[in-house]
This record gives sequence, C-alpha cells and structure tokens, in this order.
Amino acid sequence: MAITSTGLNAATNAEYVASTTTKDKSVLGKDDFMTLLLVELQNQDPTEPMDSEKILTQTSQLATLEATDKTNTALEELAAAMSSTQQFSMVSAIGKTADVGSNAITLDKGKSSSFEVYFPDDVSKGSVEILDKNGNIIKTLDVGTNDKGVYKFTWDGTDSGSNALNSGIYYVTASYTNPDGDALKTRLGAYPIESVKFDSGKTFVKLGSSYVSLENVKEVY
Repeated sequence: MAITSTGLNAATNAEYVASTTTKDKSVLGKDDFMTLLLVELQNQDPTEPMDSEKILTQTSQLATLEATDKTNTALEELAAAMSSTQQFSMVSAIGKTADVGSNAITLDKGKSSSFEVYFPDDVSKGSVEILDKNGNIIKTLDVGTNDKGVYKFTWDGTDSGSNALNSGIYYVTASYTNPDGDALKTRLGAYPIESVKFDSGKTFVKLGSSYVSLENVKEVY
C-alpha cells in the first residue's frame, strides 16, 4: 500500500457556500419619515394648520430615529472591525494543531475510502487501525517508516479477512513508534494548520490537503 502527503478525508472535506443578503424595502428609514413630514406640511389646510406640538413630536421622533440609525451604523462598523481583527488573529495559529473533533470516515459498501492522518513525530514503524462503532479493530494498514507529517491512506472497505464491510461510519486511529522507541498514538481529525484563507466573510484553515471552515474546528492547541 502506498501513502502520500496529499489527499482527502471525510473529517476535513467541508464545502462552503457564500451567502447573499437582500435589503428589506418594507422598513422606512429617517429619510422616508422626513419626506412624509414635508409632504404633510405642504398639504396642510391653511385654515387649520398642523398643531405645533404635533410637529415637535414628529421632529423629536425623527431625531430619535436618526440617532438610532447612527448607533446601528456604528455598531455594524464595530462588528465588522472586530470580525476583521478576529480573522487576522487566526494567522498566528499557523503551525498549531487544529482538531475537528471527529475521527470518523464514511464507507460505501464495495468502494474504497481515502483519508489523511497526521503523525506529529517521525515514524519508525506503525499501523493505522480501522474501528467499528463498538471500538473493535477490524482492519490495520501498515504505516512503514516515514518522517513526521500528514499522510494519505486508502482503505479498500474490507475487514482483516478480506470481507467487504457494510456501508456506514467507521473510525480511524494510529499506533506507531518513533526513532527513540517511544510508543505513540494519533488519530484522524487533528492536523497542523498550514495556512489561513478568508472568503466571503468566513475564515478557512488548511488542514492536510483540505480547507476547513473555522466553524468546524473544535480546538486549536
């Protein structure tokens, strides 16, 4: 079995769609109220002019509306600035490890499944374990000797007896030994952050060969 440093896996293969917004034209703004007030003044009955108290009340309401509008604008600008700051603060996370909180893969019966596993240390020997929902190891894949890094594996969808397994959710862990003889473990779903991308107001981090929305990252360490 060959392993490479590129590929896809179920834990990080997230798709994203840019959202669009439509302005609500059913809501009146301060300019609309000012227009209505001017029209009302222009068309008032000269013999029964609008009560000055009513004008003052409407003017006060207009001033309140304008102040509220300015406050909302300021809050929107503040939120945008904070969002931008938070986005770029993620740049400092490059090189750290991001965990998506799952080591699950999906199998379609009769098909193979590809995934990636990150090894934080050099590997002198080791194996990747495929587990069922009960935590039983049903298949192992040889890791071989490799430098630390992210490696792609392809599982043919069979158990240790070469029997095709049913479609469903399975889990991936790995046990290996480093050159110093230390026994270590790792699993699918935790990868070093290689880069950060901003798209349509969202932040994406590159984990292995895939970009994952920051919303799907459960922990950074």
